[in-house]
Amino acid sequence: MGVKKTQRLFDSWDPDHDCDHNCQVAFILFIDRYHNDHSICVVKHMALKYKLTILLLISLFITLFITSHTYPQDQQDSPPREKTTLVEAVMCESIKDFTPQNQAILFSIGIGRISCFTSFDPVLEETHIYHNWFRMNKLSTRLKLSLHPPRWSTFSSIQLREADQGPWRVEITDKNGRILRLLRFSITD
Repeated sequence: MGVKKTQRLFDSWDPDHDCDHNCQVAFILFIDRYHNDHSICVVKHMALKYKLTILLLISLFITLFITSHTYPQDQQDSPPREKTTLVEAVMCESIKDFTPQNQAILFSIGIGRISCFTSFDPVLEETHIYHNWFRMNKLSTRLKLSLHPPRWSTFSSIQLREADQGPWRVEITDKNGRILRLLRFSITD
């Protein structure tokens, strides 16, 4: 490639022109085997333009990353808010003074009644939960139970009949239907 052609290409360099055109000019000038001052100048200018673009993109990314992980001042000073927490869930034969009696996973039909006991600590606000009783994967009973601050224990019970033998489960769910605990047990003769 001659000096005149190189000069003509260099003169066609336009900083306001689209990138494709400038990239082609820079590439043609770069491969000029004479490596005259014009081609080196264009390549340096091109590299600087891309370096500035890359630096701008990196600083934009860092700014977005930092601002997405900051919180308003009042939230930083306050302690993290706890949530209502299920601390105990058991199946038992009976409840005495709000204490589960004879916890088990296998119950005889002869005891006549079984209970699902749940305890929450802390309870942040008045709300409710559900004890969903399933026999062989079919919903048998759904009971809505209230919870009150600051802590609360509650239970539900079912009367046993001869037809109730087999596998059971109780799904303890919040008011939105989210399962908090799943208790499996069986009724035998």
